[in-house]
Amino acid sequence: MSTAVAVAVFAVAYALIASDKVDRVAVALAGAGLMLAFRLVSSEDAFHSTDFGIDWDVIFLLLGMMIIVGVIRQTGLFDYLAIWSAKRAGGRPFRILVALTTITAVASALLDNVTTVLLIAPVTFLICDRLDLPAPPFLIAQALASNIGGTATLIGDPPNIIIASQADLTYTDFLVNLAPLVVVLMLLFIGLSRWLFRSALVDRPERVSELMALEEREALTDRPLLVRSLLVLALVTAAFALHGVLHVEPSVVALLGAGLLVLVARREVQPFLAEVEWPTLAFFMGLFVMVGALIKTGVVAELAE
Repeated sequence: MSTAVAVAVFAVAYALIASDKVDRVAVALAGAGLMLAFRLVSSEDAFHSTDFGIDWDVIFLLLGMMIIVGVIRQTGLFDYLAIWSAKRAGGRPFRILVALTTITAVASALLDNVTTVLLIAPVTFLICDRLDLPAPPFLIAQALASNIGGTATLIGDPPNIIIASQADLTYTDFLVNLAPLVVVLMLLFIGLSRWLFRSALVDRPERVSELMALEEREALTDRPLLVRSLLVLALVTAAFALHGVLHVEPSVVALLGAGLLVLVARREVQPFLAEVEWPTLAFFMGLFVMVGALIKTGVVAELAE
């Protein structure tokens, strides 16, 4: 009976999430609540079990990296890189697409792919508006590039974080085995983009002057904070790579980096915390509890068998 109830709750929740007619966070939390209410998992399981509950390493790794990205965003670095690369591309649409997708892919590997797209998208609209180009092809290309680039590292994509936590894989494991493949995929993707978006990648020589009039240096709103942010990010990345030597969990590294960066930023903390994707964290927590119920009732084991 418990197996049937667990499957029913999860199936309904999954259908609602897939339909996109109900907020996915509300569905995930409600589904988790039903699993607890039907005693398919206990509160001890949900909040303390490494087998049936929330994977706090994943949650706190995401939280730490989101705070770090939130601080970096305040410096204007992403706007600077996007405008600078577009100007270096001479206003040529395909070159701009290559530049923006490359920045997105690299940033997605070092930070977090969802947040990276949210940071690059606004300046993409600005560039497309100046050149009278349709924005959707550029945004679609960035979304795809973020998924490709995020695959390269442990922290680049939430599924990577979950897999690493469950399989005890390190940052180096992902980097060594996936980064070379990601480089190949990006080259193939750039070539494919030239064909996919060919109708939108039309030169507008008369509009290039408007783009070149943008001053990328003006996008850098806090250079001292930028220097501190890049130093902390370098330390965090090095600590991730040296996991085998330091034996410090990635979640701990991310939280230490976030705490250090907030400390050296010497600003109010609220703007940084406002950048955290709290709904995403809540969604994952609800999902962990629902999947934990499927594991505890034996559904996952039966499927595996």
